Amino acid sequence: MAEEHGGTRGRRPWRGRILVLVGLLAVAFTLRTAVTSVPALTDRIAGEMFLPSWLVGILGMLPTALFGVAGLLTPLLMRAWSVEAIAVAAMAAAAAGQAARSAAPGTGVFLAGSALALAGMGAGNVVLPPMVRKYFPDRVGLLTALYVTVINVGTTVPPLLAVPVADAAGWRASLGWWAAVNVLAVLPWLTVWPARRGRASDRAAGRAAGAAAASPDHAAADGARPPRAVVRPWHSPAAWALALLFGCTSLNTYTMFAWLPSIVGGAGLDAAAAGFQLSLFAGLGLPLSLAVPVLAARLRSPFPVVAFGVATFAAGYLGLALAPGTATWLWSTLAGLGPATFPSRSSSSTCGPGRTRQRAPCPASRRGSATSWPARDRSPPASSTTPRGPGRPRSRSWASRWQSSASRGGSSAAHTSSTTTPGWSSGAASRPLRRPRTGGTMTGAVSARTGGAGRLGG
Repeated sequence: MAEEHGGTRGRRPWRGRILVLVGLLAVAFTLRTAVTSVPALTDRIAGEMFLPSWLVGILGMLPTALFGVAGLLTPLLMRAWSVEAIAVAAMAAAAAGQAARSAAPGTGVFLAGSALALAGMGAGNVVLPPMVRKYFPDRVGLLTALYVTVINVGTTVPPLLAVPVADAAGWRASLGWWAAVNVLAVLPWLTVWPARRGRASDRAAGRAAGAAAASPDHAAADGARPPRAVVRPWHSPAAWALALLFGCTSLNTYTMFAWLPSIVGGAGLDAAAAGFQLSLFAGLGLPLSLAVPVLAARLRSPFPVVAFGVATFAAGYLGLALAPGTATWLWSTLAGLGPATFPSRSSSSTCGPGRTRQRAPCPASRRGSATSWPARDRSPPASSTTPRGPGRPRSRSWASRWQSSASRGGSSAAHTSSTTTPGWSSGAASRPLRRPRTGGTMTGAVSARTGGAGRLGG
């Protein structure tokens, strides 16, 4: 039956999932509308309610703060609610918040509505990846790239439309109509979620069976040891560096979201031109999200990407500070290239040796499926290939064979080999074979392709 279902899905990969795809992309489109629809209208909003510069700064701070809170709380809600229910609740909260702030009589209601809308969008950020894995397990890469692209489009469009709509119908309508977009994003999930509620007992039974199968007693009964990873990121300098990098990038990005229209407006640009500059800044995230991961995967270190982002941010800030009314598009473009470090995170977050003990292959390697060896036993398995001698060219054929066999899951015995030499960690498949310090011979398991045992002369 499974084979028949897989064959049917292979012939018709989107059958029965078109509505879910529409729902996913609709949710993705709404995840930044509450952030970028306001900055170009702050002067008009300040004309009707108390909105000094320090409150504009608080508005710029709310997205990162509430996205962080939602990132902590939403996984807890996912233990009790389905991802469909959370998606519906998130879009309902975003719609209610955007409607409330568009009708706000004063500053307090405006800030509260903004907070509610951003909290709902933060929850939507969290549920999108598990929804992709749930409904499109055979298209995870494609769907991830697709919804990231739609998020970028949803970030770019609101500043372009904010001022023209406000000129035609007022700033309240310019903000409020995005609530209707959130309501439309709910509709596809209303057709999927109720149909699945009737199978709650089946899902509960499935979760119980999965928990029993993953328990240590069950593994011991089968004679198999479950994969286990002990991760201590707070002991890793790389983890702290990445946290600082992405924190600073978020700080600069949302600062520009909040203040770029005001900066260029003070230099003499009208409100529509200021909105265009913000849209230009936000829109550069789309080509960056497509190009930077491909480039970073070819680099041995992400430092060039980080240096590029810092340099462009600095150049953009310098231009906006010294000559905001001259070549404004250039300064906005340079500043928009600064967040290039965000798309490189998948290539930067590798499993280093540090304090991390891996009992299973590390999925975060920069180059394909290189394996992370345990901390106390981190050398690669031996191979039937003779290491290079003096004058012989360096060969990495054993590495390619090991890497391909590990990706197929056919080298589980080699992952736990104990007759190896210390000093190897993630990405070991891309390094040349080292000679043991003690001399003699080094014996280990041969790659899964050849089988048996082998010996490397020392």
